[in-house]
This record gives sequence, structure tokens and C-alpha cells, in this order.
Amino acid sequence: MTSPRQAALGGKTITLFDYDVNQGHFNPASINSEMHNQLAVNYGSYFGEISYGTAAYAYTYDRHLQTFHAGVNYINYGTFEGRDENGLETADFTGSEGALSFGYSYNIPFSNFYVGVNAKLITSTLESYTSFGGAIDLGCIYIDDRNDINYAFVIRNFGTQFVTYAGTREKLPLEVMAGISQLLENVPIRWHLTLENLQQWNVAFSNPARAEGTLDGGQNEEKVSFFNNALRHVVVGAELFPEKSFNIRVGYNFRRSEELRILDQRHFSGISFGVGLRMNSIRFDYSYSRYTVAANTSLFGLMINLD
Repeated sequence: MTSPRQAALGGKTITLFDYDVNQGHFNPASINSEMHNQLAVNYGSYFGEISYGTAAYAYTYDRHLQTFHAGVNYINYGTFEGRDENGLETADFTGSEGALSFGYSYNIPFSNFYVGVNAKLITSTLESYTSFGGAIDLGCIYIDDRNDINYAFVIRNFGTQFVTYAGTREKLPLEVMAGISQLLENVPIRWHLTLENLQQWNVAFSNPARAEGTLDGGQNEEKVSFFNNALRHVVVGAELFPEKSFNIRVGYNFRRSEELRILDQRHFSGISFGVGLRMNSIRFDYSYSRYTVAANTSLFGLMINLD
């Protein structure tokens, strides 16, 4: 999640196409001239000592054709107690990850079709081990002005490790997504639908708490249905008053809800909501995301129009 607005809409919305400079992190094709000279910073406290944040800036070189975008993401995992193989205490250590991105968007002349690319440098550190890699994101978006519908398609994290932690090369988390959104005609609501992890059909995990015992003392794992697995690819969100100075957002992530739910308890996992408030050239954003009955997270954002 790169911004409170993104988090409030479910965490993986790729069809936003407006002033929000944060959106360039998720879909480079959404980088557009409305983002010109916008600067955004976001911060959130995750679980325990974990904190994360992002920043983004965009500049339009040609107001009709192309916009450039720069961004940074980081996450700090806090301090860990060091122990040796015998359990004896050693020095404390920390862990963190960061990514620096440069994005570019191009409006195909005489059309409402946009294509974009992000180039990312990624670093990760845990104790004395470090890794360094690179990746690109590819995106496209089509704006149907007549029906107020946006269509988007994104391939994220296509790349490799340049430096490994300890000689073992690991794959980057490649992800393919598709999305659609629409501004309703007579109601000030824009809804969003995202299909995530399209590169892999089976994304479901069996819940051990739902395993059934057998007569011989063994267990049969939960069988996830076709429909249940299909739903875990779906993220939905809606924004009330999307074009006004004050707006309300809500989202639902089916996969998060299913994987983090606690049986026989009302949990509300997967739900997120937030608000946005613009005052002259400054915009404040806030989001709250529900993970489990014991873990939630808030994200705060500030966006400034430097013009």
C-alpha cells in the first residue's frame, strides 16, 4: 500500500487517473499532467515496531504527451534480539527494505490510451545480510470519457536480484493485475474492481482450523472451492464524492479476509476505509485497514501542490 487512498480502496487499485501522484507507484500508466509538481509523503505504523512510508513527485514535460514520476518506498522492521545456535544472547540487529523508482507515462496521440513504465532499484538488509535488485513495472490504462469508465492492466516487479543474501538467487514477486472503475452517472460514487495475482490461478491456502479428523486419527485438509479461490483474486472499493474537496473511501480485500479470519468470531478482516480533505494546495489523507481482531493499521498522508 503506497498511500492512504490506495489502502482505503482495498490496497491494489490500478484504475485511479487524476491528481494523486501516489498512484504512479502502482500503475505507471496513470502518471498524468494533473500530477504536475505534486509532492506526496505518507507514513504508517504497522505491527509492533514495524513502520513504513512512501514519497512521490511528478513533473510534466509536455502537457499533452508525457509526464515523469519519481518515488521512494521503505519499510523498517524494528530491532531484533540476536541469539546464537545455543540460544545465548548476542548483539541486537535490525532489518529494512527500500525501493527507488523512476516512472514515465506516454499518451498515445489523438487517443485516450496511456502506457507507462517504472524502473525500480530495490535494496534489503537483515542483520549483516544484504540484497540488491532491479525491476520494472509495465502498465496501460484506457479512459472512456463518454461512459466515465477506466480500464487498466499492469505487470509489476518483473526483474531480478543483482546481489543475493547468501548466494541463493530468489525470484521477485511478479504480479499481473487487471482493473476497471466507473463514475456513476447520477450518484457521486466511483467504484473500483481489481483482479490481482492473475499470473497464478490457485492462490488459496487451506485453513488448518477447518481440517476434519478421520477415523484413523489423521486429518483431511480443507478443500477450497473453485468459487472461493476465484474470489481471492478480487479487490473492490468505492469512493464517495471523488471529485470534491472532501471524500470518503471504503474497500474490501477478499483474500485478506479469508486468510486472516478467525473461525466462530466476528472479525471484519479485509475491510478498509478512509477519508481525504483538500484545503487550498494541501491535501490530507487517512486510512484504516482491518487485518485481524488483534492487528490493524493506520496510514497518514500529505500531498502538496508546489504550484
